[in-house]
Amino acid sequence: MPVTVTRVFDLLKYNLEKFPKDEFISGKSNGVWKKYSTQQFSTTADNLSKGLLQLGMGKGDRIAVMSHNRPEWNIADFAVNQFGGYHVPLYPTLAEHDIKFILENAGVSVLFVEDETLFKKVKPIGEAVNPDLKIYTFNEVPGANHWSLLIDAGAKSEGIELETYRAAVTPDDVLTLIYTSGTTGTPKGVMLTHNNLVQNFINSAVVVPQGLENALSFLPLSHIFERMIVYLYLYMGVAVYYAESMDTIVADIQSVKPNAFSTVPRLLEKVYDKIMEKGKALTGIKKGIFFWSVALAEQYDMKSGWFYNFKLGIARKLVFKKWQEALGGNIVVIVSGGAALNPRLARIFWAAGMPVFEGYGLTETSPVITVNHFDNAMFGTVGPVIDGVEVKIAADGEVLTRGHNVMKGYYKREDLTAEAIDKDGWFHTEDIGELVNGKFLKITDRKKEIFKTAGGKYVAPQMLENKYKESVLIDHIMVLGENRKFPSALIVPNFEALKSWCTKKGITYTTDHEMVQNTQVLEKYNQEIVNGSKDFGKWEQVKRFVLLTKAWSIEGGEFTPKLSLKRKIILEKNKELIEKMYKDAADYKSEKHE
Repeated sequence: MPVTVTRVFDLLKYNLEKFPKDEFISGKSNGVWKKYSTQQFSTTADNLSKGLLQLGMGKGDRIAVMSHNRPEWNIADFAVNQFGGYHVPLYPTLAEHDIKFILENAGVSVLFVEDETLFKKVKPIGEAVNPDLKIYTFNEVPGANHWSLLIDAGAKSEGIELETYRAAVTPDDVLTLIYTSGTTGTPKGVMLTHNNLVQNFINSAVVVPQGLENALSFLPLSHIFERMIVYLYLYMGVAVYYAESMDTIVADIQSVKPNAFSTVPRLLEKVYDKIMEKGKALTGIKKGIFFWSVALAEQYDMKSGWFYNFKLGIARKLVFKKWQEALGGNIVVIVSGGAALNPRLARIFWAAGMPVFEGYGLTETSPVITVNHFDNAMFGTVGPVIDGVEVKIAADGEVLTRGHNVMKGYYKREDLTAEAIDKDGWFHTEDIGELVNGKFLKITDRKKEIFKTAGGKYVAPQMLENKYKESVLIDHIMVLGENRKFPSALIVPNFEALKSWCTKKGITYTTDHEMVQNTQVLEKYNQEIVNGSKDFGKWEQVKRFVLLTKAWSIEGGEFTPKLSLKRKIILEKNKELIEKMYKDAADYKSEKHE
């Protein structure tokens, strides 16, 4: 009987039956590709399952993986989920307090880590949380158990019938616990079932063009976006290749020449900026043709007429063919998520023959809610809903969704689950949006303060602000960075404290306005920010700031009567300063690289 995929691990038998290949999932390490065939991958996953079962693991046990993208990540994932274990992915750059919280909250029994650095980081935390926690490493690490011990033990085991364990796993069983930072900053464990993911990749696969052969992957698998996309690739028989790192993407793209990859808008912006720099360096007629092509691309529309398409054909031959070659030459589709994509950029990439499917979703929605695709796309929106999913806009503008994509709930937090999913099954996204033409979702705002950087990372500003305000020199601070490369801050200094600091340092205090531009003062504030950032992940830390001279007040409109920050108003009032700060940072970076 042909395999039907109803649980995530069914993808292995499905691939063995339909698309067996020599290069199933491959990863690059130290410049060398390590390739697993479908058979080799499946056998290794089965043996690892048996090794874990021998260790006493079983259905419902929590097993964590902390590693960058590599085939071993997926092997561990399948090994755990085919006997009904809960896979708990940990992002490699997590702060120690978050690792401690997750290991404790999830009650993790076994932890796979990538290398020596991560092993040294988690070992003391693991021992403090649970002396019985078993840690295995993917790389050979002195003094650590290598994961091959489990695989070898599993291969030699007798009497373990994996089929019996698989049969006991239902589509509604939990597949994974993914921890996301809540508004309060305390991570919440999102319980996603096999059915959540299976329905999500089957209904997302429908919109992806057929005939894809290979894909490059570089976004973190510990986030649900890339993990679901990799399941989708496997469902479509696409070979997956993991880039070695973000620094090697250009070389890895040329090596793999992929038909597809998923990305965050930030990377597409970088690609575009590089191409534009080359265009500006051209001279004469070549430069003219280049910018004529770009201007044409900016006018791209799905329903363009024959004359436009005729001109576009010329532009593609003369200019955009080179753009395609920069991305390997074989791109059929690019999937973008994690942050808002500039509509102008989307038009240009579509016109260049590399369509970008922009979608929207959350960890709690497995993740896809909506996505633009060939048959149904509208620039400036995140597309129509996928099959089996509903969206409605609440009276206050909040986007609500219901369907096979909505999580089972937050682990051990029925109170938070009841807040997020109402009695009619609608999940409250905390995003504000509208439906354009009744079907294309457009996200316009965040209901609460948490923001996402251009790299798709969530940042909870209040936690950072509270930490930075521990400095006596800071009166008020607001952390910002929605859709920006990095978080930054607006700071109102405590001028009294600043005056006494200046006196101590023998710095003549003139006016507030002059002092906020003084290099020694700026250096001192930079130090305060660095000190306050220590407990946070790299992506959360404030990289740039501006010192303001005017105090914030209720009367001035910066505070509510409860003294909460009116973020929108503060952003609006300081718009020019903020733009200048990010522009200066970009200019500084490009000067450094010249």
